[in-house]
Amino acid sequence: MQNHQTALTYSISSRKLIAAFGAAAASLALTCSAVASETASQFPNRAIRFIVPYASGGLPDTVARVVAQQLTTTLGQSVVVENKPGANGVIAAQALMSSPPDGYTYLVTDGSMMSINPSLYKDLPYEPKRDFLPVSLIATSPLFLATSTQTGIKTLQEFVDRAKANPGDLDYGSSGIGSSHHLSMEALTQSLNTKLTHVPFRGSAQSVPALVGNQVDVVFAALPSIAGFENKGQVKILATNAGKRSALAPNIPAIAEIIPGFNFAVTVGALAASGTPDYAVEKVSAEIAKAVKTPAVVKQFNTLGIEPVGGSPKQYATAIDEETQRYASAIKSAGIKAD
Repeated sequence: MQNHQTALTYSISSRKLIAAFGAAAASLALTCSAVASETASQFPNRAIRFIVPYASGGLPDTVARVVAQQLTTTLGQSVVVENKPGANGVIAAQALMSSPPDGYTYLVTDGSMMSINPSLYKDLPYEPKRDFLPVSLIATSPLFLATSTQTGIKTLQEFVDRAKANPGDLDYGSSGIGSSHHLSMEALTQSLNTKLTHVPFRGSAQSVPALVGNQVDVVFAALPSIAGFENKGQVKILATNAGKRSALAPNIPAIAEIIPGFNFAVTVGALAASGTPDYAVEKVSAEIAKAVKTPAVVKQFNTLGIEPVGGSPKQYATAIDEETQRYASAIKSAGIKAD
C-alpha cells in the first residue's frame, strides 16, 4: 500500500514537473520569438561591412562603393567597403567566414570566386554552397568582342567565317588564364569548333592597347575600355558575350543570337556567411534591389559599362548554379589548369 501511494505521489509530481517544464518551454519560445522579432525590426542598428576580394578600382570594388553609398542613405547606417585582395579571393572569403554571421558583414565579388575557382583549384579553403548564402545579384558587366582594324573583320558573322576557315590564325588577348575574358573566348571557339591562339595579359589595361596596336587580332573587353577606340576607327566592336543585347549598346548583337544559351557576362553579387539570419539576408537583398534601380545609381553604373540587376537570394542562387555549369564546361573542354 505504501509503495502504491509512493508511486502515485511520484506520478503526480512527475506530471506537475513535466507540466512546469512545458510551460517554461512555451514561455521561452514566446520570449525567443519576441526577441527575434524585435531584432528583425531593429536591423540594422549599426554599420555594415562590404568585403571586396580585390584592390580598389576594379569592377566589384566600384559596384560595392556605389551601392554602399546608396544603402548608407536608405538604411540610415554606414555601409563601409573593405578591400582584402589576395590568393584568388581566399583572404576575403576567410575574412567573411571568421566574422560573426549576424547580418553585418557581406562579401561583394564577381562570379569567379563562386563559379570559376571551384573548377580551377582543387584545395580551396571554402566551399560556395556550404560556406556562403546568396544575397543578391547586384549587377552584370557584359564583355564585348572587338577586333583590330588590320583584320578587316567588321561583323560577327565575318569573324565566325574567318575563325572557322583558318583555325589558329587569329590571335586573341585576354586578361589572364582563367579570367572571364579567357573563358568567354574558349567557350566561343568550342561552340564554333575552331581555335584561336591565346595571348594572356595582366588585365584589360594591357590587352586593349595590344589590340589597338595590332599586336593581337581580337579581345573581349568591357565597353568603356574599347568604345573610345571604336569611335576613332581603331577597333571594331562585333558582339556582346551577354545572354542578350545590352541596353548599353542595343545595336551590337549578342553572341547568343547565333549560339543559343551563350552567356558569359561578368556578374557581381553579395553573399553572406552561412548561418546569417534570414531577416538580415532578406532585408539587405531587398534594399540592394531598390538601390540599384535608383536613377543616380543607374547613371553611375551605365557610365562604367555596368547593368543593374538586383533580385532575391533564390534568384541569385540559380544564377550562380547556371554560371558555374557554363564555366565548368568551358574549363573542362579547353583543358584549362591553374598555374
